[in-house]
Amino acid sequence: MKTITANRLIDGEVVFWRNGAWVEQFAKAELFYDSAALDAAVAAGKAQPTVVVEVYPIDVTEQDGVTVPVSYRERLRALGPTNEPTHGKQAQGGPEIAALINAVGSGHTSGRIDLLRKN
Repeated sequence: MKTITANRLIDGEVVFWRNGAWVEQFAKAELFYDSAALDAAVAAGKAQPTVVVEVYPIDVTEQDGVTVPVSYRERLRALGPTNEPTHGKQAQGGPEIAALINAVGSGHTSGRIDLLRKN
């Protein structure tokens, strides 16, 4: 299972593909189960060079009934910015954000928010 991510050109915000448009919340990202649909969506995203940069697919999995990125890097991007828990997407809270914070695997470090927060 995969989804597509990029950075919005105007402000650098991490965005995710959903039905031909870019959304800011990972929980709203379109999921792809076959490579033909994924390849077509990546091509469509890359065809928007004045909107986004660095369009690429990422692996996702389901944990506790919620879809989360497999890699630690992509979980950070989905939460970001992570300089302070009251900033960025993580400040919105909710079950999707909690799932991203608590996801395990692929280099997950417990307590990572505390590690990133300046004391």
